[in-house]
Amino acid sequence: MTEFLQLMVSGVSLGFTYALVALGFVIIYKATEVINFSQGGLVMIGAYLVYNFTSTWGLPFALSVVLGMLATAGIGLIFERIILRRMVGAPVFAQVMITIGLLFILQNLVTAIWGPDPLNLGDPWGVSTVTFGEVVIQVRQLWGMGLTLFVLLLFFLFFRFTPLGLAMRATAIDQEAALAQGMSSKRVYMAAWGIAGATAALAGVSIASGAASLSPEVQFYALLAFPAIILGGIDSPLGAVIGGLVIGITQSLTAGYIGDIAPWLGAGFESVMPFVVMVLVLLVRPYGLFGTPEIKRV
Repeated sequence: MTEFLQLMVSGVSLGFTYALVALGFVIIYKATEVINFSQGGLVMIGAYLVYNFTSTWGLPFALSVVLGMLATAGIGLIFERIILRRMVGAPVFAQVMITIGLLFILQNLVTAIWGPDPLNLGDPWGVSTVTFGEVVIQVRQLWGMGLTLFVLLLFFLFFRFTPLGLAMRATAIDQEAALAQGMSSKRVYMAAWGIAGATAALAGVSIASGAASLSPEVQFYALLAFPAIILGGIDSPLGAVIGGLVIGITQSLTAGYIGDIAPWLGAGFESVMPFVVMVLVLLVRPYGLFGTPEIKRV
């Protein structure tokens, strides 16, 4: 029983991390209907910027996180203003390919500046743990869960009560109707990329915290978070969190028990299991658990 509870805690923690990454995808898709594959690069460079503020400039960690979020939001705004805005009206496929190109640019930029070796983010939690009964939980896991819940609350308040959030919801539902009501699509797109950048930096901190856990491989969490996005519904912030939890718990339990139940599947099958779950869910619910079905009239 202790092993099961330990795996569940690890799965929930991993799921919240995936959810934080997925929220960045969701915010851009809600505004532009484009899947931003450069989100993994923003997660990576956001974490490295926080490292730079703490290690090179010697700033307090909390201030470094805030500055890292602002700087990564600025990178997102630059991407939107200089590159993506010129692609408005272009085929979605072309816009998606541009985001893939931006991902490769960020990959090479990070490696050129900071190198490929693992670094210590400088977070105050390190490898500290707390114990509940026989279950051991890392402090960084608790902070990661708390940060994700806090961000989800901010998303809810933003979309429900702020004029810009309401404009983004309206644009996501019907762009032409929103424009007819005087809402600025440019403003909505800029806000989406800025928020996605800030969220990416926070996700990068959650992933890379701990002893020497910061490396360019941080970006691959975005790939593993992708099934969570599709599973929950690509236009639903709540779905991103639920999908992240489902995928995280599934992956953790698979890693813990696959050797006893089905060793013939081989080591590392836990990395495949999220995609298996995604396929099974989409066979039943093509728009995900909380996604909005697209209705076309002819």
